[in-house]
Amino acid sequence: MNETQTETQTKIALDAPWNVIVHNDPVNLMSYVTMVFRRVFGFSKEKAEQHMLEVHQKGRSVVWSGGRERAELYVQQLHSYLLLATLERSV
Repeated sequence: MNETQTETQTKIALDAPWNVIVHNDPVNLMSYVTMVFRRVFGFSKEKAEQHMLEVHQKGRSVVWSGGRERAELYVQQLHSYLLLATLERSV
């Protein structure tokens, strides 16, 4: 593989959609999780509550999808609020 192919593959990997997943935990209050979603993502109260309920009832919610760099930033922000969040490639 030459340098151009490697650069192209790297760019594709970074541009491919990535999901930010928030997982349920037994620690944080539902109102707190809703507040974090509103602060980090700018969600409306209703949208934040929908994602919070999905986390609570299903154990996880895809709260954002997009480029890898921004997804990593969101995961770090969620961690700073002590939420359990992960990053996974979108299928």
